[in-house]
Amino acid sequence: MESREARRREYLDAMGIDRWERRSLKPTPASPPAPAVVTTRDTTDISQMDWDLLQGAVHNCTKCALHKTRTQAVFGVGNRDADWLFIGEAPGAEEDRRGEPFVGRAGQLLNAMLFAVGLKREDVYIANVLKSRPPNNRDPQLEEVEACEPYLLRQIELIKPRIILALGRHAAHSLLKTNLALGKLRGRRLSYHNTPLVATYHPAYLLRNPVDKSKSWQDLCLARSIVGGA
Repeated sequence: MESREARRREYLDAMGIDRWERRSLKPTPASPPAPAVVTTRDTTDISQMDWDLLQGAVHNCTKCALHKTRTQAVFGVGNRDADWLFIGEAPGAEEDRRGEPFVGRAGQLLNAMLFAVGLKREDVYIANVLKSRPPNNRDPQLEEVEACEPYLLRQIELIKPRIILALGRHAAHSLLKTNLALGKLRGRRLSYHNTPLVATYHPAYLLRNPVDKSKSWQDLCLARSIVGGA
């Protein structure tokens, strides 16, 4: 015997009446759990980097707009245990192309200056305030100097030099945070983050003004006396 419900459906179908049936409610799928917030230790702390991490950070740096126009970053070169650290202002065109600071005629003169005080290029470390070349060799801008300074500070911490030579007005101004003329800065024992510093002329300037080579020699002698007496 057919059930009462089955007969009811049959009558409704025969009369052409739509049947409305309650659908079983499907459970709403649960939303996937929100991803857990994973906190990791900041590995970009420049002050904790070793040489390899530091060099990689410099070559991949995009903290200022100079990365858009450089050929490559110019990290620095030389003895990583050097007593003498020479710092220029920024790479030039040849340095940008070769990835090494102080090459070309200015680099040759620097090599001669080193030889005059009994040093070789391999004995010292050479770097720049800026690690990237400014377009058309324009002067470094404040925000560029500030972006690069942590890299330079870490290089100094790793090298632990006994003397820093600031080569040229812009390097001296950037390091010492002053606008004093280079003539008033040179010939004195100064300091950069507790490391003795002597300001002197940039080799490129000396190529244009050879009369001042004797003053640069005096500055080198001052630096040598500081190292000897340290």
